[in-house]
Amino acid sequence: MSQLLRIVNNIRDHKLFRLTPARMILLGFSGLILLGAVVLSLPFSSSSGQSIGWTDALFTSASAVCVTGLVVADTNLQWSVLGKAVILLLIQIGALGIMSVVTVFSVFTGKRLGLMDRLTIQESLNHFTVGGIVKTFYGILGVTLLAELTGAVIFFTELLPVYGASEAAGKSIFHSVSAFCNAGFDLFGASEAPFSSILAFQERPLFLLTTSLLIILGGLGFIVWNDIAVHRRFSKLTLHSKVVLATTGILLVLGTLLFWMTEAHNPQTLGALSGPGKPINAFFLSVTARTAGFSAVAPAEMNDASNFLTMLLMFIGGAPGSAAGGIKVTTFSILMLTAITIARGKSDVQIFERRLPAGIITKAIAVAALAMFTIITVTLLLLIDNQVTFLEALYEAISAFANVGLSTGITPELSALSKYVLILTMLVGRIGPFTAMVAFTAKRKNQTQPYRYPEGKITTG
Repeated sequence: MSQLLRIVNNIRDHKLFRLTPARMILLGFSGLILLGAVVLSLPFSSSSGQSIGWTDALFTSASAVCVTGLVVADTNLQWSVLGKAVILLLIQIGALGIMSVVTVFSVFTGKRLGLMDRLTIQESLNHFTVGGIVKTFYGILGVTLLAELTGAVIFFTELLPVYGASEAAGKSIFHSVSAFCNAGFDLFGASEAPFSSILAFQERPLFLLTTSLLIILGGLGFIVWNDIAVHRRFSKLTLHSKVVLATTGILLVLGTLLFWMTEAHNPQTLGALSGPGKPINAFFLSVTARTAGFSAVAPAEMNDASNFLTMLLMFIGGAPGSAAGGIKVTTFSILMLTAITIARGKSDVQIFERRLPAGIITKAIAVAALAMFTIITVTLLLLIDNQVTFLEALYEAISAFANVGLSTGITPELSALSKYVLILTMLVGRIGPFTAMVAFTAKRKNQTQPYRYPEGKITTG
């Protein structure tokens, strides 16, 4: 017996089983997904009174927690009021991070957060330091609730003429939270038009622009909010905030122009809209493609150039420390700046009169490489296991990894195995491929190497 206890203790103390911040985040998200799936699989969570089944319940829970928006059943038609409330709660917790539950619970119980809790919050928010991290979280929570409440009020004025007061209020709150959290879930599907997302509002400028603003705010990241609130002027912002804002602005403008060019004469999409409707919907496409997943224009009706542009924007995603997925705008900027620096024959990667450390560049390359490997693997598995085209499989894989939620319509028809593959993909995309890799490896403390191998040369390019 003593021998067995010694073996068990050795296994428990092994580096692979120690609870690092990365592993706590992974376990937290996984536990929340499983808990949500249990509730959603119960008969009373479905409007029909019949269970949707474990696989589809798990998929829906994962999509909500990972703020993705891919669905196997129309959210409005499939779920009861309780089911919709559970999905909304999962979206909110998933967007704020699993440590939000720990922090809020500590406030009500009077328990002080330990160092490991603070380190985990820092990791989940992509914050630079652990100092003042709890205060930062409270600020994030306040901004989140204020933005969602403001959005809900505006949506209520838009929806009240269409629905009754109680239904309009429920849909307004749900849509506001889903938009700000970049989740892509909606309650506008109807029996005659399931999975219609927000196509019915493509000629409602206030609705689209409010949704766009919430998505953009949610996708900027908590670090940027705080920086703007403190410094107010662009010149005084941190390098991180400058890069996020500049890159986001460029992508929004460029995306709007390209979508307008590629879809303006498509009678199935922008071509059927009025004059002002074309630029507004082109802008909305540029916004939602990078992170949110709402569809004011059906992706299946868009041409190949537009779908390819959508996949590129999904892959880039939003800002670190936000609910957005993708490789993040900062990673994309670093990769582009590195390529330009090398092409010019310079040694230092510079932006806004600052030089980027080699470690940040290496991490950006690693994140992009891991993301591409994940997407390629998932695309291949979807092609092997389903009767879908290459474009449909690639689109679905990028959307799941980038936590966007846009789809060409194949999600409900995927095999059970493919759904589990996408569940894992959404989870990896939510916590980040680099964090996921760290969570699955036995990370050692930084050590000075006793020796270094001689340099070797490899031809590239």
